[in-house]
Amino acid sequence: MAKARVFRPAKTAMQSGRRESREWVLEYEPATPRLPDPLMGWASAADTLNEVRLRFASLEEAVAFAQKHGIEYTLIEPLERELKPKSYADNFRYDRVRFSADLAPATAPSSRPRSSVG
Repeated sequence: MAKARVFRPAKTAMQSGRRESREWVLEYEPATPRLPDPLMGWASAADTLNEVRLRFASLEEAVAFAQKHGIEYTLIEPLERELKPKSYADNFRYDRVRFSADLAPATAPSSRPRSSVG
C-alpha cells in the first residue's frame, strides 16, 4: 500500500499570515521517481498519488483517515513558535543600548568647503 506523511505545513516566507499552516495535511510519498518526458522533457511520474494532498482540521482526523484506509503514515510534528514579546515603544527607551564614546570616531568630520567644478 502507499506510504504517506501527515504534517502541518510551515508558514510561507512571502506572507505574514498563518492561514495555510493551521490545517493538517496528508500527502503521499512518491512511489516512482520523476523522469523527464521523452517528447516534451517535462518531469512526470507514473504514480498519480503524489498529486493528492488532503487537508484536515485536526491531527486526529488525518490519522483516523489513514488508519481507516490502511495507509502507512509517518507523523511529522510541527515546531512550536517561539514568541518574542516586542513593543514599538522599546525603540525609544532611554536605557536602550546607545552609541558610546568608545565607538565614536577619533576626529569629527572635517568642515572644509567642497570645491565646485565649473
